[in-house]
Amino acid sequence: MKNILVTGGAGYIGSHVVVKLHEHGYNPIIMDDFSNSRHSVLEGIKNITGKSFKVYEGDILDQKLLKEVFSSQKIDGVIHFAAKKAVGESVDKPLYYYKNNVSGLVSILEVVQEYKVKNLIFSSSCTVYGQPDSLPVTEETPKKPANSPYGNTKQIGEEILEDTINSGIDLKAIALRYFNPIGAHPSAEIGELPLGVPNNLVPFITQTAAGLRESLTVFGGDYNTQDGTCIRDYIHVMDLADAHVRSIEYLETEYDLNFDVINVGTGSGNTVLEVIKAFEETSKEKLNFKIGPRRPGDVEKIYAQVDKSKRLLKWQTQYSLEQAMSDSWKWQQKLANNSSTDSVS
Repeated sequence: MKNILVTGGAGYIGSHVVVKLHEHGYNPIIMDDFSNSRHSVLEGIKNITGKSFKVYEGDILDQKLLKEVFSSQKIDGVIHFAAKKAVGESVDKPLYYYKNNVSGLVSILEVVQEYKVKNLIFSSSCTVYGQPDSLPVTEETPKKPANSPYGNTKQIGEEILEDTINSGIDLKAIALRYFNPIGAHPSAEIGELPLGVPNNLVPFITQTAAGLRESLTVFGGDYNTQDGTCIRDYIHVMDLADAHVRSIEYLETEYDLNFDVINVGTGSGNTVLEVIKAFEETSKEKLNFKIGPRRPGDVEKIYAQVDKSKRLLKWQTQYSLEQAMSDSWKWQQKLANNSSTDSVS
């Protein structure tokens, strides 16, 4: 059984990838500093899989710990999530983001090179495209100057990977540029668990519906879209998790590959109001929301072309927007039933 190290494996996307890796016959190993996740996630993973996986608690900048991880067991591949990801916070704390996201990747690559690990998946983002001139965005769509230090760390991360591999290191890597992950595991054992005020739309919707937030503000109602609100490509986290496992499988069989980038999305976009409507229809809850001013730095509309992921990974999305909203609501209700305060401050 192959060992796959998942950095940030207790996070939102990472935890779902751990479950999917197990389903596909891999042995996931989790590394997380729990600065943006909870230990309770590990219990949720165990409830789904029936297994407790090895967990290393610590920072990816800790080279001593990293070497302990890689020397204590053979690591066959790495899926690298561990990074800070709040756009607004990155504007306020750019050095914090560059240290964690850029230096963290360098730290991982140094150990990967030392221990001759050959396969790596990098968690990238559609933020590398900025506001594209045409839609849908393909992998060849020109990257524009990032709107935030967070976005810039993803652009720099891809460049570091490409430069490192071009130097002749025996490593194959894929940067998955994904769009807007939503939803939760259908069991409601794991899901998005933001600490403090959510940065993402869907947890704000579910927390508002649950009475934990007074109302939801939609940022901007005058964009050039069908209802005036921003358009995003919302992908169910279970589909996204599956794409990571398919990517690892692809790296293991594609011997000529060095470095590649692949969009991971649904191939279509939804407005914010369409997401709200989908939530109301699936949950039967009426949401208290209002239209506010535009938020600086927000892209008007973006969604992916997904031909490449279908062709190379033999992958495409299976879950609908409505299923994602239903799973998100089930997850929020589970948190409420557990009297959890993890998701609110």
